[in-house]
Amino acid sequence: MEESNETTQEAVVERPLIRLARKRFGQYLIERNRISAKDLERALNLQKESGTKIGKILVDMGFLTERDACLILCEQLGYEFLDPEQYPDAPPELEGVSVKFLKANHILPINFDTEKLHLSLAVEDPGNRAAFRSLETQLDCTIELKMSTPADIQDALERVYGEGATQFEKIVDGVDNFDEDYDDVEHLKDLASEAPVIRLVNLIINRAVENRASDIHIEPFEKSLKVRYRIDGVLKEAESPPKALAPAVISRIKIISKLDIAEKRVPQDGRLKMRVLGREIDFRVSTVPTLYGESVVMRLLDKETIALIDLSKLGLGKEVERDFRELIEHPHGIVLVSGPTGSGKTTTLYAALNILNDARKKIITIENPVEYQLEGVNQIHVNEKVGLTFSNGLRTMMRQDPDIIMVGEIRDAPTAEVAIQASLTGHVVFSTVHTNDAAGAINRLLDMGIEDYLLVSTLLGVLGQRLVRVICPECKEAYQPDFGFHKHIYKLVDDPTKVNFYRGKGCKSCGETGYTGRMGIYELFKMDDEMRHLIMQKPDISKLRSLARKKGMRFLREDGWTKVLSGVTSVEELFRVTQEDF
Repeated sequence: MEESNETTQEAVVERPLIRLARKRFGQYLIERNRISAKDLERALNLQKESGTKIGKILVDMGFLTERDACLILCEQLGYEFLDPEQYPDAPPELEGVSVKFLKANHILPINFDTEKLHLSLAVEDPGNRAAFRSLETQLDCTIELKMSTPADIQDALERVYGEGATQFEKIVDGVDNFDEDYDDVEHLKDLASEAPVIRLVNLIINRAVENRASDIHIEPFEKSLKVRYRIDGVLKEAESPPKALAPAVISRIKIISKLDIAEKRVPQDGRLKMRVLGREIDFRVSTVPTLYGESVVMRLLDKETIALIDLSKLGLGKEVERDFRELIEHPHGIVLVSGPTGSGKTTTLYAALNILNDARKKIITIENPVEYQLEGVNQIHVNEKVGLTFSNGLRTMMRQDPDIIMVGEIRDAPTAEVAIQASLTGHVVFSTVHTNDAAGAINRLLDMGIEDYLLVSTLLGVLGQRLVRVICPECKEAYQPDFGFHKHIYKLVDDPTKVNFYRGKGCKSCGETGYTGRMGIYELFKMDDEMRHLIMQKPDISKLRSLARKKGMRFLREDGWTKVLSGVTSVEELFRVTQEDF
């Protein structure tokens, strides 16, 4: 890929290409927060040694993907960017032009108008003037250049003119000795250290980051090894290595996670840190023995995203956000966030801590595990092997003179009791509870054996939440759902035919899912004297919810309905995450 100042897209013969100053290209990236000045300095030093183009160096260093670098160049140079889906199934034949020439210059013909003698090409380097002039002379035509990534062009050339192997398949073909004895630990170490296996694992990880995955699942079955990514809360199968490579791939992951590759009989947990596509990513790694080998799950924790967590951008309604901010500003008491696993509870608490975090307050958290590092916050990692549990850690924290305490989860009576004692002695305590709704947190604490008078004197409120997928803006379309199938719509609106419904049709941007990203739906259960009086009577959840409704609480499904009406999510997605509420 070449850098240039020109932005017009005229014929190559009329369009001299001028190299872009390296400083300007780097500045372009810095202004878009893609790299830092220090990153650029390192890249420029490497360029002096190797003479390689700065764009390729930044890609090799992991600061950019090939696609990102190509998109940035297209923006700078004024070229159109082509995804592989936009390539023709059968590129036009160019008389007198050899396949060897196209492959050597990384040129993919897109369209040839024989009447106007106009040729469109997908190229990785628009500065390859000698090749383009050669084509102009051979075909007596004008040329229009469009840009694509080197990998995409190479894959297309192989598919059309070569053996048709993808980048993934090429790496797999480079691994030998599939049928060796995989019980030999030394052989496993050697195989896991081979360049093709390293590239294969790196490719699996890079693709996960590119696709915004939160987890990577690598699962061996009788006849296959499956790789699946959890994207926006839903698993999606990806291109996978052959089953015979499972021991090598899993051993590679265990080595970089500092796990024991010789131990395959018991579960293991590990961590690793990698710079992927220019970002520092922490991985939590879990292995567990299954019938056909070890299954691995890698949780991706992007440390750089925590600084971007803003309470106002999580999807809370104006009234709920206002009331929740008032709760977390209290000088003492307990604030809980409830919801099932993977509903974004910890993210909400981090957003609250970001608001409260300043030099005048000491904040301590105890988590299992510490998912994100917060500047200025003392974070403790639970380690039950040495007796550091939530409850023991919380007792220790009390001697550290904290102002604000966050407990990752209240899962048992000892932790709940210490949290209540902490709030009674003038501390603000944040925590999470695994319940389906906000009101359910009350009964969960009472069922743990917490005295009702202690609960009502310390609990400030409970924020219940779920996550719904957001409709992809690139393929968003209006439609009418099947009202018979979605009969519960009538519980939310009298005449659904007068409501505008939207969904994502599926496109390249969203991976054909119709959704990009997630947003929270919320309900806020607030305490007041009347609610405290009712809790002292140990009521069931229905009575708590009924009184909360009278007090103005909007339930999860109702908050989700407002997001359906505003076109943020689909009615099918709302029903998927709140099915038990209907």
